[in-house]
Amino acid sequence: MLGVKSVFSGFKDFLMRGNVIDLAVAVVMGTAFTAVVTSFSKGLINPLLAVFGSTNELGLGVQLIADKPATFIAFGPIITAFIDFFMVAAVLYFVLMLPMKSLKNKFGTTKDAEPTETELLIEIRDLLAKQQGMSTDDTVALSKERASESVEA
Repeated sequence: MLGVKSVFSGFKDFLMRGNVIDLAVAVVMGTAFTAVVTSFSKGLINPLLAVFGSTNELGLGVQLIADKPATFIAFGPIITAFIDFFMVAAVLYFVLMLPMKSLKNKFGTTKDAEPTETELLIEIRDLLAKQQGMSTDDTVALSKERASESVEA
């Protein structure tokens, strides 16, 4: 019974992480916005594309075999799908991604500066001295002594 509790606890922790909730919100918003764009395309773009089509009811496209409606290649829905895709992508980028990026840059955590080579060498020296039982002051004095010897030589 204890194992089941830990599994559910782990699952709850997984769901409550920010990334999962952010992803769920993004999917719901994307789906809702896709519905808006699709209705916009059907109501405005499709009639405009039908203007360029022939006088038949099938719209913009090519009839491969006369008197066989099943052989009609419709370009209107393909063009509409591309317009839908680019509209959704543009709105998601300009409405969600750019503001989030600017907020992250403004309020996000700054990455710590990488340590320099000298700082790394000093840290290694101190760790080695600690392993050998020497104090940090002894190590610094020994380093200065060796540095002055190398300058004199």
